[in-house]
Amino acid sequence: MFAYLTGKITYRSPAVVHLDVQGVGYEIQISLNTFSQIANMETCRLFTYLHIQEDAHTLYGFYEQAEKEIFCMLIGVSGVGAATARMILSRLTPEEIHRAILSEDEQVLSSVKGIGPKTAKRLILELKDKMLQMSSLKTTATTDAMALLSHNSLARDALNALIALGIAKQTAEAAVSKALKEATPQSLEDLIKRSLKYA
Repeated sequence: MFAYLTGKITYRSPAVVHLDVQGVGYEIQISLNTFSQIANMETCRLFTYLHIQEDAHTLYGFYEQAEKEIFCMLIGVSGVGAATARMILSRLTPEEIHRAILSEDEQVLSSVKGIGPKTAKRLILELKDKMLQMSSLKTTATTDAMALLSHNSLARDALNALIALGIAKQTAEAAVSKALKEATPQSLEDLIKRSLKYA
């Protein structure tokens, strides 16, 4: 329905962005990868996918076309819903997913919450040929303006992001706590990604 939307960012979090497009506000679900790339922007263009279910119409947005393509491939695999696809794209970059599937690296795919060995094998089996046909993925260096935030603010924002991704609050709190003990976070994105390993 929508190929992409361009507008002013009026609200953003690691999981959701509100985009004002000529006076119309769109609530768009995003991955951590997309969040990291629009963190410093006032306006942006997001490639979009409208996910239609019986009880909800949910709009997903992606900073890069490659991420949208991979999202569409992922949800086409049996047992992988939109929420799981976004979780995969929040834990791994499009380049890492592309590489893991082509190299048949089940361990990398299984490191994502909700992806067990069987699903990892299914992803490789069903998507390897499609990944081979994808155009080369661009590697985008990410910067995070939130790196200067205090640990308390980072922890709170990371916790909210995990909850927004569908992780239970108690589990999310434990995961963030473990990630903070593991190493000093370099950014919000870094803390969320490491927390996802424990969620």
